[in-house]
Amino acid sequence: MQTLSFIGGGRITNIILQAFQNAEINFEKVVVFDVNEDSLKSLQRKFPHTQMALSLEETVNADLIVLAVHPPVAVDVLEKLKGTLVNESLLLSLVPKITIERTIDLLGGFADVARMNPSASTIVNKGVNPVAFSASFDSNKKKDLLDLFQPLGYMPEISDSKIEAYAVISAMGHTYFNFQLQQLRELALSFGMEEDEAAKAITHMLWGTTETLFNSGLTYSEVADLVPVKPLGEVEEIIKGYYRENLNAIYNKIKPQ
Repeated sequence: MQTLSFIGGGRITNIILQAFQNAEINFEKVVVFDVNEDSLKSLQRKFPHTQMALSLEETVNADLIVLAVHPPVAVDVLEKLKGTLVNESLLLSLVPKITIERTIDLLGGFADVARMNPSASTIVNKGVNPVAFSASFDSNKKKDLLDLFQPLGYMPEISDSKIEAYAVISAMGHTYFNFQLQQLRELALSFGMEEDEAAKAITHMLWGTTETLFNSGLTYSEVADLVPVKPLGEVEEIIKGYYRENLNAIYNKIKPQ
């Protein structure tokens, strides 16, 4: 895949371009189209090799076309793309709510469609980037796409019906923990730890926590019993209630109807 185009120049386009740059993955041509000129100018300052498209039509002549817009906009874009995509191209949709089947229908039958839901940590090549493919997706193109995105993080191949579940659990997951980890960092510094010392302690604590919880062979109760002191024990049920209420609400909002 030597040519790449993005329809949408927002956060996720910035994240993916940064990850490609980190991995020293280069393209003959990268084109970005967005109706917001400030977004395009910001991207071009950061990634000078990118070309700013003045129209949607300039994005279709690429090996890989990445659809990176919000669902209400995506329907209009897909309808405008109908009949314009060439057989050599493939479309990678990053759009929730709109299934592969619906995408193919809006494109008038163009079948080489995949759907992915990248996470923010892709920006440091540690993303969770689940991908689903249409039933008739070209096998050679599939391998090319998997090879291209592999350096960006963990990339499980899943069914299209699970994309929204991954969106809530992995793509939005950072937001559930960022403020807590930042608070731990600030407390560590106030307790006398150095910046690098605190970062390493929290990083290894998190890695060890997930390994113990998921790979130790212990039950959840047994894992929870490994540490006798639980400073946040009194508010655990309250926090879990927030998870159930808010995450169920966002999942029901973004899942295809």
